[in-house]
Amino acid sequence: MAEEIRLDCGVSIITEKNTMVRSAALGIWAASGSVYEDDSTHGVSHFIEHMMFKGTDSRTARQIAEDMDKIGATFNAMTGKESTCYYVKTLTSNIYRGAEILLDMVLKSRFDQTEIDKERQVIIEEIKMVKDTPDDEIYDTISELVNKGNPLERSILGTPESLAGIDHDRMVEYYRKRYVRDGLVIAVAGNFDEKKIIELFEDKLSALDEKLPEFERTVKPYEKSFDVKVKDIEQTHICLAAPGVCYTDDLYHAFVLMNSILGGSMSSRLFQNIREQKGLAYNVCSMNSFSSFTGFFNIYAGVAHENVAKTINEIRYELERLAEHGVTEEELSIAKEQAKTSYIFSLENPAALMFSLGRNKLLMNRLFSVDESLEKFSAVTTDDILKAAGMIGDLDTYCGAAVTGSQLDLKELIDESKNQ
Repeated sequence: MAEEIRLDCGVSIITEKNTMVRSAALGIWAASGSVYEDDSTHGVSHFIEHMMFKGTDSRTARQIAEDMDKIGATFNAMTGKESTCYYVKTLTSNIYRGAEILLDMVLKSRFDQTEIDKERQVIIEEIKMVKDTPDDEIYDTISELVNKGNPLERSILGTPESLAGIDHDRMVEYYRKRYVRDGLVIAVAGNFDEKKIIELFEDKLSALDEKLPEFERTVKPYEKSFDVKVKDIEQTHICLAAPGVCYTDDLYHAFVLMNSILGGSMSSRLFQNIREQKGLAYNVCSMNSFSSFTGFFNIYAGVAHENVAKTINEIRYELERLAEHGVTEEELSIAKEQAKTSYIFSLENPAALMFSLGRNKLLMNRLFSVDESLEKFSAVTTDDILKAAGMIGDLDTYCGAAVTGSQLDLKELIDESKNQ
């Protein structure tokens, strides 16, 4: 069972032990992400994540990598809209050394201007890579459309223009505001010595500032919009999205199960209809995107150019069927078993468990017991699914994005699907 330890310096360490394994995963989570940026700092959260690997007061970038290799560790970092996590996975005997290296990176990185200038070009290449990958680009595009007017609109990577304005001073100023004691969470899962972890973090984190700055979140009313990008590609990638719910919403678990039934698995309605029965797409699915204060639901399909209209017709059909009739008890039962199985499997993987612990504490300030989580899924009814479906069941409320090889009017195709 997960436990929270509050250090004297104010930082929370979330732990969950499993003595049946011989490894552990540890993550340092920071309340740093694109939602906290403005025009002058767009992309800085992710930029800082990169710079943490570029050298500290005591280690070069090469030495950081070599020291992790010496303990057989896997280590990396990830930046999201609302959080950044630096993590290490290794044998139990080496997790303390891995944690010390992460601490050195997070607390003592140099943010050298020469390295900043080099890494800026690396991130620009990363942006180009996303734009050259249609299913990645379309997700970024639909996220911007459905979140227009709220902080989630900003991409994580930033733009070449915004990155050009981020130098050493701007980066350090942002770092000092977001990497503070009440904005950090340490998550540890697997087999480890709790006392050693506490001793390792207590003294070193005290040097950080205490409080996060005030953050005023502005969210404008949702408005649907469309974006079509034409490129030299052989397939049309479509993504449609509507507002959903946040992590703490009463319908969160219903949305998870509804997604599984509609487009989250190979037995889902969208997959069976559009791929298996109609043969219109190789990949078709639906997804939830949750945050601490809002969320959206989206449907993706990669299809031949000539099959776009037919695919949109079938998506409308499945959405309307879901909104009008809901789901069967058998479908709901299957979705519950899938969700519970996935959840239990994650508890047996120290890394996956660490990610869950850190995210839940940082974004929701909550810890969930196994029984509580399972009961939440068990309690979902077909009426709950119908309520959730009522929020996303009208295709005419959806934003739409496409990356395609031939010009198309996505809004017109959606409007025409009403008559099919």
